[in-house]
Amino acid sequence: MRKYLFSMLTLLGTVLTTASCSSASDAESEDQEPKMLVNMTTPIQPVRLTDEQRTFANDNNRFTLNFLVSADKASRPGSSYVYSPLSVTYVLAMVNAAATGQTERELEQTLGFHEGGIQAVNDYCKKLIDGLPKVDAKVTLDIANALFVNKNKATLQPAYQQDMLTYYDAQAEALDFRSDDAKDRINGWCNEKTKGMIPTILSRVDPDVLTYLLNAIYFKADWASKFDPKNTRTEAFGSGTVPMMHQNVLIGYMRNSTYSAIEMPYGQGAWNMTVMLPEEGKTTDDVINSVVNSAVLNSQGWCLDPETTFQAHEVDLKLPRFETSSDTDELNGDGLISLLQQMGIRLAFDPDMAEITNMCVHKPVYISMMRQKARIKVNEEGSEAAAVTVAGFSATSVGPADYPAAVFHANRPFVYVIRERTSGVILFVGKYTGQ
Repeated sequence: MRKYLFSMLTLLGTVLTTASCSSASDAESEDQEPKMLVNMTTPIQPVRLTDEQRTFANDNNRFTLNFLVSADKASRPGSSYVYSPLSVTYVLAMVNAAATGQTERELEQTLGFHEGGIQAVNDYCKKLIDGLPKVDAKVTLDIANALFVNKNKATLQPAYQQDMLTYYDAQAEALDFRSDDAKDRINGWCNEKTKGMIPTILSRVDPDVLTYLLNAIYFKADWASKFDPKNTRTEAFGSGTVPMMHQNVLIGYMRNSTYSAIEMPYGQGAWNMTVMLPEEGKTTDDVINSVVNSAVLNSQGWCLDPETTFQAHEVDLKLPRFETSSDTDELNGDGLISLLQQMGIRLAFDPDMAEITNMCVHKPVYISMMRQKARIKVNEEGSEAAAVTVAGFSATSVGPADYPAAVFHANRPFVYVIRERTSGVILFVGKYTGQ
C-alpha cells in the first residue's frame, strides 16, 4: 500500500479534540490508489473569547444540540435536513437587545446566555461576527444581519437602531410593505448574502408587520484533503444508492457502543465536519440522544463523549456526495415558533405578554412569524452551506508516525455538525438519510 504524507507542519494545539482514551477498528481497509495519508494540523487565527464568552459559546452549543433534538422530532420521518441554530441565535439576540423583564430572561436562558445581560450578549455576537470569518483564510464565512422597517407603520428607536449597526453590522432600511418591491428587496438581500443558495425567504410581505429582522450565514470551504472524483462510485445507501466518495486520510476518529465518528477538516483545520454514524443495530435517534446526553464542552470546543474521544487514525473513509435543503415551515406543528416555544421561549411570541419595548417608537412588539431556510452541498471538493432566518414583528394588544487504522463507511443514515474548533461554535447541524 503506497501512502503520501502531506502538510507536516508544527502542531498548534491539534485538529483533534484530545483526551485520555481511544478506540480502533481492526477492520482492514480495501485497496485503493492513490492512498492519501494527510496530517491536518496547521496554524490558524483563533477566536479569543473571554471566560464569560467561552461559557456563552459552550452553553449556546447546548441550545444547538437541544434544537437538533426538537427539529428531528418535528421533521418528516426518514427525511434529511440541515439547520443553523446559530442563525436562529443571531435573530433572537437582536430581539433580546430590545427586550425587558421575563421576556429577556427567557431568551437569554434558553439561548445559553444565563441572564448575562443585553450588553454581554451583544459583545459576544459582535466577537463572532468579527472573529469567525478570519480564523482560516482558506474558509469563506459570511454572517450578515438586516432590519427592514415598515415605513408606513413604524420607526425604530434610535438607540436600538444604533446598537444593531454597532454590534450586528445591521443597517436598518425603510420599505413600503404594501409594495411588491419590499418582497423583492428582502428576498434579494437573502439571495445576495447566501451567494444564491437561499434565493427567497418570504412568499409575501405582510403590510401589518412593523419590522423584519434577518440573519444570513454562508459557509464555503474545501476539504483539507479533497476526494478524488475518479474514486467516487455509486454504492448502496440504506434501501437506495448514492454517489459514494472514497479516500484514506489521517483524521480524528472515535467509536463507542452507539456510534463511530470522524472529524473531517476544512482548510487549515480550524473548521471541520463531524460525522456520526450509528453502530449496527442503532439509529440516528440513538446517536442524537447519546450526543445530547453525553456531550461535554471543554476548552478545545467540545467532546462528544467524555470517555471515548477523538484520536488520530488512518481512516478508510467513504462519505456520500449529497445536497439537502430544509424549511422550518415544513416542520410539524407551527414550524419554528412552535419548536422554540417547546424549548422555553414563550413570551416573545405572545401578543399580550411580550416585553419587547425598545425596538419601535411607542409600539411594543411581539414575534408574529419566524422561519428558517437552509441548504448544504457536500462533494469531493468540500462543502457549501447557507441559512437565512427571518422574524416578523407585529404590535402587541506533527512528524511521520504509525497510527491505528479504522474503517468509516457512511453507507447508512448519519448525523453531522459543522463547527469551528477554537471557539467551539457549531454553525450547522443536520441528518442525511439518502432522501
